[in-house]
Amino acid sequence: MAVDPEEAVSPEDAAAVERARAVLLAVAARLAAAGARDEALAEHVVPRPLLGIPRRPTMRRLGRAWRMGALLLTADGSVWRTGVSTRVTEPGRPQHHSASVEQRRAWRAAAIQGGFPMGETVNHGVERIALDDSLVDGPGPLVVRDGQAWVRWGSDAPVQLERYLDDLADLLLHPPEGT
Repeated sequence: MAVDPEEAVSPEDAAAVERARAVLLAVAARLAAAGARDEALAEHVVPRPLLGIPRRPTMRRLGRAWRMGALLLTADGSVWRTGVSTRVTEPGRPQHHSASVEQRRAWRAAAIQGGFPMGETVNHGVERIALDDSLVDGPGPLVVRDGQAWVRWGSDAPVQLERYLDDLADLLLHPPEGT
């Protein structure tokens, strides 16, 4: 199958993908060496009924990561798109509040069902970001364009990956007073 020249990745963009991998791994090593605070990664699982009896939803552990704004960075240098963040607290009983309040209560209950300790921050609804040529002009928060890796977060202009990670790693390593 012939590769369309319009779709071929430029050498500059391919090099930027490799640099992004190296930068992510270096920042992960720096955070791990310093013992920076990390958070749990999980998948929200709704088990199939057993003999017609519904079973409670749970959170399945996927690992741990450092929250880097729009990204979650793991110790092996892989990166995930952020999803939903849930603090594990006693879920309480349904109070028939708004749907969003009840959904957060259900996520807390699922985190407890998954064995996460009280007070833990659990990130779920996350999506692994492939560190390959799909980053070039991709739709996600981590994108490679014009030979540089960029992070898009919200409606702000993209920020160069190295600068973005340095700033957020510095906040994890030197949190403001009172946090």
